[in-house]
Amino acid sequence: MSMELRHLRAFLTIAEEGTITRAAARLHTGQPALSRTLRQLEDHLGVRLIDRSTHHLALTAAGRAFHDKAAAALTAVDRALDPHSLTTQPLRLGHPWAALGQYTIPLLRRWDEEHPDVPLELRRIDDRTAGLTQGQVDAALLRGHVTAPGLATKLLLEEERVAVVPAGSDLAEHTTLTLADLATWPVALNTVAGTTTLDLWPATARPAATIDVTNTDEWLTTIAAGRAVGITTSATPRLHEHPAIAYRPLTDAPPVPLLLAWHHGTPTHPALHNLIHLTHKILAEH
Repeated sequence: MSMELRHLRAFLTIAEEGTITRAAARLHTGQPALSRTLRQLEDHLGVRLIDRSTHHLALTAAGRAFHDKAAAALTAVDRALDPHSLTTQPLRLGHPWAALGQYTIPLLRRWDEEHPDVPLELRRIDDRTAGLTQGQVDAALLRGHVTAPGLATKLLLEEERVAVVPAGSDLAEHTTLTLADLATWPVALNTVAGTTTLDLWPATARPAATIDVTNTDEWLTTIAAGRAVGITTSATPRLHEHPAIAYRPLTDAPPVPLLLAWHHGTPTHPALHNLIHLTHKILAEH
């Protein structure tokens, strides 16, 4: 049978999500149908692309080799069919939250000054890779360790962790906080793009309860309502001031790496190297 774009989308989504269940939910299809689509692709190529021997699916060696080709092909088709591609193509920079922190506005202003002919679009996308693996952006600002295959990354800086607590709470009266202080409260966890997990705490001293959210807005609202506390990085207080929230330095948690990520191999936008250069230039100046 002939292969279609849906076969590539199915494979890339399964590779990113790690399970058929999550991939099917994201693609708004049934698990049996998605499994059949994957088998059709594997039958066509004559190789097994995904190892199904464990609960969390993993790419085979052939799958890893095919991943970059599939992502590049799908991105090229999406860009070719985009009616805006007939004019100047914007450089799309994704982020799931906080972008480049305090350096976001300097980056956008300097880009407009130095590259006026190429629009730089900053897009917030609530996704583990801010839409990068789905071809929605050309590069992404990501925090934490990036495990999605087919991506190149460059460490920009490391951000200190910050405790986020309801204003007026006992915790807000402290000038600094520790993980043990926060463990007495439920902890709000952004399960889509957050960098906080229970692994931050010792196994014997973890919070008794968590509240899962899927984006920054839900996370902020949950804390402001006094239902939980949270942990973020030093980039968040500058962008998300809130009268019902207090930010305090967290003294005993490791910093979070901030990475610039893009597709490994051929850039999806000719101005990508300019973005990489300017980002490093701005950080060095500050």
